[in-house]
Amino acid sequence: MSITVASPASAPRIRLQVTGMTCASCVMRVEKTLKAVPGVQAASVNLATEEASVTTGPGVNLGQLAEAVRKAGYDVATAETRLQVEGMTCASCVARIEKALKQVPGVASATVNLATETATIQALSTVPVAALRSAIEKAGYAVKRAAAAPAQPGRQLPDWWPVAASTVLTLPLVLPMLLQLLGIEWMLGGAWQLALATPVQFWLGWRFYRAGWKAVRARTGNMDLLVALGTSAAYGLSVYLLYQHAEHGMPHLYFEASAAVITLVLLGKWLEGRAKRQTADAIRALNALRPTTARVRRSDGTEADVPIEQVVVGDLVVVRPGDRVPVDGSVVEGRSHIDESLITGESLPVAKGAGDKVTGGSINAEGALLVATRAIGAETTLARIIRMVESAQAAKAPIQRIVDRVSAVFVPVVLGVALLTLLGWVAVTGNWEQGLVNAVAVLVIACPCALGLATPTAIMVGTGVAARHGILIKDAEALEVAHSVGVVAFDKTGTLTDGKPSLVAVEAAPGFDRAQVLRLAAALQKNSSHPLALAVCGAAQAEVLPVPQARGSKALPGRGVEGVVDGHTVSLGSMRLLQEQGVEAGALLAEAERLEQQGKTVSWLMRQAAGQVELLGLLAFGDTLKATAREAVGRLHELGIRTVMLTGDNQGAARAVAGELGIDEVHAQVLPGDKAAVVQRLRESGAVVAFIGDGLNDGPALAAASVGFAMASGADVATETAGVTLMRGDLRLVADSLDVSRRTYSKIKQGLFWAFAYNVLGIPLAALGLLNPVIAGAAMAFSSVSVVTNALTLRRWRGAAHTPR
Repeated sequence: MSITVASPASAPRIRLQVTGMTCASCVMRVEKTLKAVPGVQAASVNLATEEASVTTGPGVNLGQLAEAVRKAGYDVATAETRLQVEGMTCASCVARIEKALKQVPGVASATVNLATETATIQALSTVPVAALRSAIEKAGYAVKRAAAAPAQPGRQLPDWWPVAASTVLTLPLVLPMLLQLLGIEWMLGGAWQLALATPVQFWLGWRFYRAGWKAVRARTGNMDLLVALGTSAAYGLSVYLLYQHAEHGMPHLYFEASAAVITLVLLGKWLEGRAKRQTADAIRALNALRPTTARVRRSDGTEADVPIEQVVVGDLVVVRPGDRVPVDGSVVEGRSHIDESLITGESLPVAKGAGDKVTGGSINAEGALLVATRAIGAETTLARIIRMVESAQAAKAPIQRIVDRVSAVFVPVVLGVALLTLLGWVAVTGNWEQGLVNAVAVLVIACPCALGLATPTAIMVGTGVAARHGILIKDAEALEVAHSVGVVAFDKTGTLTDGKPSLVAVEAAPGFDRAQVLRLAAALQKNSSHPLALAVCGAAQAEVLPVPQARGSKALPGRGVEGVVDGHTVSLGSMRLLQEQGVEAGALLAEAERLEQQGKTVSWLMRQAAGQVELLGLLAFGDTLKATAREAVGRLHELGIRTVMLTGDNQGAARAVAGELGIDEVHAQVLPGDKAAVVQRLRESGAVVAFIGDGLNDGPALAAASVGFAMASGADVATETAGVTLMRGDLRLVADSLDVSRRTYSKIKQGLFWAFAYNVLGIPLAALGLLNPVIAGAAMAFSSVSVVTNALTLRRWRGAAHTPR
């Protein structure tokens, strides 16, 4: 299965924050409703993030999708935004801006106040402020800044108050059960029990009725419906018994069961909510890196702090010691060290000087820097990282689709089992009262919350912790596929090697010396930016050799370069150029063959003198292996993974590199266009194949692999095609990626196992009368909390390549 990314021309993806979902059946209902909207191509709902990700065709807007969600019995989160507007002069300006804002998809209302020059917009929470700002600017006005939203009247109650209130009211009802264990007989009067249980049932538990009724209207079922039915049955039975047998002494009532179940479910949902918020820590940490202002140096030399939204490409930004870099750019002046740990996972600060690139969100250390802005807003590296992590967390793993199909029929089956439990007890024992209590226990134990949470919470935590270590997993499918990778295929140049050739040997022909050969070669290459030229000039500079000026330098296409140095025509090029010049390699031939067998590139230096061409010497270039390459291959072997190398080098050179790194299999002399075919053959052998590459020509191979890994330092097409992007060139991150994938998938399986186990074991016990409704409620609440908490243990994962912060 290849992991690809939609091109910019493909269908747009819209995100909605959906409220009111409680379990996997809710997810199915929202997805089904969204897919029924004309023009919607795909819809994926994540219970953990409470977010719907919808792929649409032309003509579909946020308003249509929000209305569909509401018709399904749920709601879409909205937010109020206030913007300060400049340039308004009269009431017609107000009308024009309001009209422009209301045309933005997802905007419910817009009110503009001419006196205060503010626009107040009610819109879906997923509508970006940038879209609102753009609408105002297109209408011909300016947005000065975001205005602070007015404080809401009154103090907001904390989110735990329903749990606290329900607990206070329920404790007196449950206390007699606890005292009975100590041999103390005490019981509240029936009227007192009714008085305490009623507000729990119909005030604090009203949310279950409301959501359950929406499910009934949508002809489906969910957790809330099960809780509402179960607790209402226990409460109703207690009221019936209280008034039916009040004259004959107080009967056994079940008010404590209905109240305790509601209290436990509320507690479980609160704990679950707290845990779910922790799963989004990675996104919050990345968003916290976004600076809000930048210090811009104007053309007259003055400096001013401006909102980050007002910075444009080309602006010169001053980054003082200790400041967070506000934009992506390149250093114009100054030297310092930059802490990029929260972006790349690299703990050591990186030295930066003139010409070096810096990334927005990183922290400047000791020196002041002047940075030329190269990317802003949504185009920055940090923004792309956040989008990628959000996309991965919102996506649905293949295994979750199986769970969704099970959940779709789960609630109706549970209702059927509860009805059969009631009828069975009445038929066998004639005790309809006990049968109803057992049916209530069935309804309560069977809530499918844990099923819906097992996969998305593990994926959120797994992708989040990977991002903190410099591993960006593009989607849930890539994460799931990566856990079963059995073969890792590497591109060589730029992946296993640094991709920057260095001069590894200089050999002089008889009668000449090494320094003379290097000096003349550097003169020819002095004004060239070719990687080999840079390697020659760098070596000459390192040896402090006086490099003469070359005149009339020109390229010899496919052969080398030629120029006049010290009055003689000097040329540097390939064996083909040597043969064209009619020069014999002589004693250097054996050395050249030896170097080529080691994978080195050999160039020959010649000079015309006294009417003939003489050989001065040879230069050999090599691409050094990455420092982490050997350890990375070793770690993959420890994980039981076979390694393969693809290269255009000859067999001898390729095997030499493979032998040095310990790679299992080599495919040499592979043309760039044939890499994908090799990867496809590896997959056809039955293996799940990962391909690691960074170049422009690696795109097809990355797409052909089961999952592609790209270096962030490589070509854009590689990072766009790959399912996983490594934010730094440390190859050990490949094994770390596979390791975190395996651990995440393990957490998914553990979560699903326990979610199913609770129901498989609990439902029969409840039907047989072996599970009190109160215990069933506690078990159901604990199942959801335990699944989320188990997923959160992934946050302790530490990659072998690096332990950040």
